[in-house]
Amino acid sequence: PKTHDAEEGGQRGPPGSGLCRRLTDHRELRESAERELHPTKICEQLSVPDLIFWPFMVDLGLDFVLVWEVRSRRKRSERRKAQLAQWRERFVQNLESAGLLMEKEMANEKRTIHFLKLSAPWDVLVCFAEELCLRAPLQAQPNLDLDTSAKVLSRLCIPNVMKESVPNRPLDYYTCAFRKSKMNRFLGCDDHETYFTNTQRHLCVLFQVYEILSRTVYGKKKRAEVGVDRLINEGAYTATFPLHEGPFQLPSYEIRPDELNQRQVVYHYWARWWKWYKYQPLDHIREYFGEKIALYFAWLGFYTAWLLPAAVVGTLVFVSGVMSMGTNTPEICTSGGSYLMCPLCNTCKAWNMSDICTMAKLGYLFDHPGTVLFSVFMSFWAVTFLEYWKRKMSTLAHHWDCMDFHEEEERPRPEFVAMAPTMEENPVTGVKEPYFPEKTRLSRMFTGSMVIIMMVRHFVKCFKHSSGASFKLQMFYSNISSSIVNLGLILLMGRVYTALAEQLTKWEMHRTQTQYDNALIFKVFIFQFVNFYSSPFYVAFFKGRFVGYPTKYGTLFGMRNEDCGPGGCLIELAEQLFIIMVGKQVINNIQEFILPKVKAWQQRRTLAKVLGDKASHEPRRWEEDYQLVECEGLFEEYLEMVLQFGFITIFVAAFPLAPLFALLNNWVEIRLDAHKFVCEYRRPVAERAQNIGVWFNILEALSHLSVIANAFLIAFTSDFLPRLLYQYKFGNDLHGYVNFTLAYAPLNFTEYPMCRYKAYRDGSGNYTLFYWELLAVRLGFIIAFEHVVFFVLRAIDWIVPDVPESLELKIKRERYLAKQALAENQEALLVSRNRVAAPASEGTSSPGQ
Repeated sequence: PKTHDAEEGGQRGPPGSGLCRRLTDHRELRESAERELHPTKICEQLSVPDLIFWPFMVDLGLDFVLVWEVRSRRKRSERRKAQLAQWRERFVQNLESAGLLMEKEMANEKRTIHFLKLSAPWDVLVCFAEELCLRAPLQAQPNLDLDTSAKVLSRLCIPNVMKESVPNRPLDYYTCAFRKSKMNRFLGCDDHETYFTNTQRHLCVLFQVYEILSRTVYGKKKRAEVGVDRLINEGAYTATFPLHEGPFQLPSYEIRPDELNQRQVVYHYWARWWKWYKYQPLDHIREYFGEKIALYFAWLGFYTAWLLPAAVVGTLVFVSGVMSMGTNTPEICTSGGSYLMCPLCNTCKAWNMSDICTMAKLGYLFDHPGTVLFSVFMSFWAVTFLEYWKRKMSTLAHHWDCMDFHEEEERPRPEFVAMAPTMEENPVTGVKEPYFPEKTRLSRMFTGSMVIIMMVRHFVKCFKHSSGASFKLQMFYSNISSSIVNLGLILLMGRVYTALAEQLTKWEMHRTQTQYDNALIFKVFIFQFVNFYSSPFYVAFFKGRFVGYPTKYGTLFGMRNEDCGPGGCLIELAEQLFIIMVGKQVINNIQEFILPKVKAWQQRRTLAKVLGDKASHEPRRWEEDYQLVECEGLFEEYLEMVLQFGFITIFVAAFPLAPLFALLNNWVEIRLDAHKFVCEYRRPVAERAQNIGVWFNILEALSHLSVIANAFLIAFTSDFLPRLLYQYKFGNDLHGYVNFTLAYAPLNFTEYPMCRYKAYRDGSGNYTLFYWELLAVRLGFIIAFEHVVFFVLRAIDWIVPDVPESLELKIKRERYLAKQALAENQEALLVSRNRVAAPASEGTSSPGQ
């Protein structure tokens, strides 16, 4: 077989030539397919020299599309054109030998855009379904109710406005691993057209495509010119994607819901904005996009639902602070000129305590006993959420037949195959394959770690230098403006860090795609953790801690250490968290709403230039999908949500409204992501997964870090413990507390004699006894808080099983059915069991005779 490209001057034969000439009657060709003849066998019987064209491919199911463009204006040498054509010809030959059906289409009369449509016949699907360990149905069972709140509302007989009947819900089955030899024992095996779902068909076709690409080098091996991504980068192909199931818009005429295609169903019942309060149709999402994407939306919906109680409690805590803030700051607001405060910086002037009355009231919103209780609540909330997500995740994994999914021996990445310097025998398979020395990889990972540390230190220094710009005014608006500038710097550096992490991960030469993805996720998260959380950590735990006192201020590199503003560090922390968290969410949502539309407009404009003013026909499905934007995956989506999880758990003691803003953002995020995947992205390749991967480990680490961070925040940044100790020692009220917390400047401070500053020091600058008592209370609180919370968390982990009891029964039932279905000879098995049971029964009855 040989492909004829416009670049080589070859053209597709006129009507009547090649296969179409020899089999003019489509019925004869269809009968050949129905007899399950291998396409290469048909080709051999008919001696077809041309590319195999299947006019009825749409009827058999179109699974995958490869696209390449031929532009006359491109400055590309004839040698380069021939090389690209040779790569494509070699690729098509391998696809044909693998048994895939192919059909070539041109978008217009100029033959500028070519589409190679791929479809897998029944015998190919059966072969790779067994190799991929797909699950086959054994026995139907009632559909699983995936929404816990629906069960609760149903038991309470409360109407559930969130529930909606979605048509064409996939049936639920007991399943087992697919076996070609046991086909007659699986449900629906006679219907070859609908037995495999579209996502399963995509998996089989994609597996074969990548199998071929991973073994064939199309260019220079040292340049890693291998794999479909490299082919696209080199220009041999422009895109590769599976097709959507038709248009997402509903037809203008009335149609029954069960007559909608899968894309229309997920759009009408999920992706539209006014469905924001409805349950997500997870089974339909999984059937259309695959388990990996469905698990992301399941996790995002589960996380958003759990944010609701946290947002309610946080809002109540904030409202209680609003109602009581006017009665808890009378000493500051009525002090007049009684407290002359020392300057906060070298260029600042003295100020009166009464000048910050408003700031003190605002600070009380984030620093009162309710915030302490809320931080304890959020520590329990975070770990309980993760424990119940593990139960939900195991239920979904079993329901979607991917609970036992794992690749026993994952194949090497194509880039690794091309760049590996040596070949060694694989200890598992016994086959020689590319090998990269482990010592060299470890040395590269160590070097990459040093680069990460250097970048982190550089960023912290830059942040410290930029934050000092607000020393001149030391006022509320100055802190806000510096936080906005800091947010811009964070977003800018985030792009730089991501690009650097990708280059470091490629350089480390990880063998499998899973290892590569995990290493990349870890690096990007470390970079972004420091990028987003360094400024809140600095304000919460370091700013104002090493200031010193008048006549002996602490300095660093000749500059006086930064002090907290007049309102204290906690209100500055709340400002930082609000601006960084909410600002990032707003900017990301605007980008997610606008950027796909801009990219799609650019794609349509570029194609219009290629096709010209008039196309030869109305756009077809593969041409419409080619005009959509390439799917960018789930990496950025997970990263955004994980960083948000850190904001609402690590610093929740200083910003109780964080869960509320996260909840509002996630309601928008779900519909934005749904609309992107359904309407604006090309259909992503279905991927199997049983969990959310390494992201869960990061969430667990953040939940444990939040306990320690909140303990230190309450102990050292909040005034909760100083007030509590003052009430314990000097009375039940806080009368005189402000005056007690202020120390007098030493007598040799002549610039502003007898000015006050906030510290527990005597007139000589030495710490008082109260300071050491307070330090002991703070350390004791941290130890007690940490141990109590972690003990309760371990108790929750022990009480709440990862796999529900009902699911364990289903798994046992499914294993029993699988044993029955896969038994070589059930009758022989039963006979052997009876023979074993008979002597046993005789032996037990003989003593009684």
